[in-house]
Order: sequence, then structure tokens, then C-alpha cells
Amino acid sequence: YQNVPVPKVVEAFGGGYVGAQQEQQGRALGAEAFKLGKLKAGDKAIMIGPFENESRGARERGTVAALKDAGVEVIQLSSPPSGEWASDPNLAIPVITAALLNNPDVKAVGYPGGQMLGNVSTYMQAAGRKAGEIFNFGFDTSPQIVEGFKGGWVQLTADQQPFLQGYLPILSLCQQVVLGLAPMNVDTGAGFVTPENYEIVAELAKQALR
Repeated sequence: YQNVPVPKVVEAFGGGYVGAQQEQQGRALGAEAFKLGKLKAGDKAIMIGPFENESRGARERGTVAALKDAGVEVIQLSSPPSGEWASDPNLAIPVITAALLNNPDVKAVGYPGGQMLGNVSTYMQAAGRKAGEIFNFGFDTSPQIVEGFKGGWVQLTADQQPFLQGYLPILSLCQQVVLGLAPMNVDTGAGFVTPENYEIVAELAKQALR
């Protein structure tokens, strides 16, 4: 299994997992956003995510928990369960714009995946905000997110090394079938990408290797 852990399935049928540990990574991102965004207790932030989804939403719930533990007031925007905001991030423009207009004192906005984080400049400009005015953070790396860093729209993302998430499960299956080895369990959460270090992964992100 990869990308999103399925502990009940693994418990029932066995198997490994390649990907970031959802809640752990979410909490780490929340703590890092609080620090790098220079937030303080009483500040207001928006977090978008599939909060009602037991497995997939653990990451964003972790981010919310970390921010709340630090005293930040968090406005939660639930993404549609069918995932259309990931398929077409522009569909979220009215919701995000309305949230920012209704809460002009928001200091930070968190996004649930690379598709939406890569569309940050569109959301901010639709709400009349300038690059760097709001601390935008989230998960994944992509060519669009790299451009967001270059333009000053994106300030932080959690790197999950997607190439490893795709390659290692196949390698694990081959090793199980050919060599009889046990399934792999690999945490691909590699840390954080920021304006200070994004150039290190920029070219790899463009090649879908990071």
C-alpha cells in the first residue's frame, strides 16, 4: 500500500506501506508553519482538508491539532469527499475567496495536496492578496509549487518523495514474489521545502522525481 495508510486492511490481510505517516506529518507541518510563519497565539489560520475521511484526513487533522495546540484559531474548510478540488483546483476559488474576504485577518492558509498548493497564486489574486501577504503552506512538490516558491506565493511544503511512493511498492512486490521477502515499510516523509531550499529539488520536481 502507498500514499495513504490502511491500518485495518494491513491488520486483516498483511502488507507493507510506503508513504508518509499521515498524522505525524500533519502535526509536523503545523508546528513548522507556526514557527516559519511567525504565528503567535491568537492569530487566525485557515486549513483546508478532507477532515471527515478517517484515513486520508488524518494528515490535515494533525495540522489543525498542532496549530490549535500553539494557540492559533483555525478555520476548517472541508474539501468535497469526491475529490474534485484535486482534479480541478479552480473549483475551490469561490470558497477560498469567500473565507479570506470574511476573515481579512487570516495570517496563514494550509492546503491538502499539491494540486491546490500549486494553485495558490490564483486563490490569492482572486481574493486581492499579494505574494507573501499570507503564509501559504501544504503538502507535496510539483512544477507548479516550484513556480509558487519562485513567485513568493508558497512559503512551505512537506516533501513526500512521490517517486519513492511509486517505485518502492513495485520493488517490494517483486521481492516478495521472487525472493520471498517481507513487505517494505518505508516512511517517505523527507522534511520540508522552503523558499531557502526549494531550488535543491526544483529540477527533480519538474521531472516528477520529487
